[in-house]
Amino acid sequence: MSIETTMTRAWQRQAAWLWLLLPVSWLYGFITMIRRQAYKIGLLASYHAPIPVMVIGNITVGGSGKTPLIIELVTHLQKKGIKVGVISRGYGGDSSQMPALVHADSLPSVVGDEPSLIVSMTGAAMAVCPNRKQAITILLNAYPDLQLIIADDGLQHYALQRDIEWIVVDASRGFGNRQLLPTGYLREPMSRLEGANVVYHEKADRVTMHNNNQPQSNRLTMHLQADKLQLLWSSAAEIDGLNVTEEKMPMPPMLNSRVHAVSGIGYPQRFFDTLISLGFDVIGHAYPDHYDFSLHELLQYTEQPIIVTSKDAVKIRALLVDATRDESLSEEYQDLLSRLWVLPVTAVLSDSCYDSLQQQLKALNIDITNG
Repeated sequence: MSIETTMTRAWQRQAAWLWLLLPVSWLYGFITMIRRQAYKIGLLASYHAPIPVMVIGNITVGGSGKTPLIIELVTHLQKKGIKVGVISRGYGGDSSQMPALVHADSLPSVVGDEPSLIVSMTGAAMAVCPNRKQAITILLNAYPDLQLIIADDGLQHYALQRDIEWIVVDASRGFGNRQLLPTGYLREPMSRLEGANVVYHEKADRVTMHNNNQPQSNRLTMHLQADKLQLLWSSAAEIDGLNVTEEKMPMPPMLNSRVHAVSGIGYPQRFFDTLISLGFDVIGHAYPDHYDFSLHELLQYTEQPIIVTSKDAVKIRALLVDATRDESLSEEYQDLLSRLWVLPVTAVLSDSCYDSLQQQLKALNIDITNG
């Protein structure tokens, strides 16, 4: 078991031994505070982009729903006629090949899984690099007419100045023991939320309750809506040597049937809970965030269908392309392919989110009211 998995499980159950790490958390908090103040007063240099930058991040380790939120924001702005680009550090990619533009055919192993997913879903202009200034530079050189840049997970990257900040909070997961790393899973103290634009990622029933509660009307909320299951490789003809006719295309798993849920995201339990709420009998298999799956590894999940997240699917598709580049898939892998399904999700935002976005962009002379 990896250290990441051990810590994640300890945080989830709030293990008592975590409090032994409290002195390390104090040191982490002190360093974090000094670093932020150094950027604030100019001791450390920060970069101001030539166009407005909107940062989407969180104060916790693990998934909070940022990627679906970014996809929805980009899609919304594109519909309004705004030329929006995205940058990311490209976690899980090959930093030696960065800065790099992300295209529809970019490999997740090079640019990262989340950037690959964002571009495949939106077609947005995107660049990746741990150095956000370099990412913005290469992006604007390629797309000089951009009006806005959305930075994926750059909340603690104070070397990049930002015009708008949205902090995503997983309301269901909460803040655990509310301690900084490594005692808890906070990257920054709770005080970071004071006066910030906080988007609460809640379950759909909670969002409905808040929408019917007048005092909560201005609360920024989102929830994830599960879409129809899709065969991981929707077109059999796209894989060389796959011997499956249209008549033999597999049927999606039935409700109440047993399925393997395989997830390498920041908070796998949310994925498992979603499948359970849809009526599946779930056998959950949690892997570390951004995990590099192998096709051979997936072969161990036999008999039942296998359902993965959209983020994991982009990596598995790339593995399938690579496996069929020089030879046809074996019967064993063709059987695996016929059992691989993806559960896409869409971020549904409250009206207050769109209202807040419109007001913030208007203050930056970006008008989306006429889109």
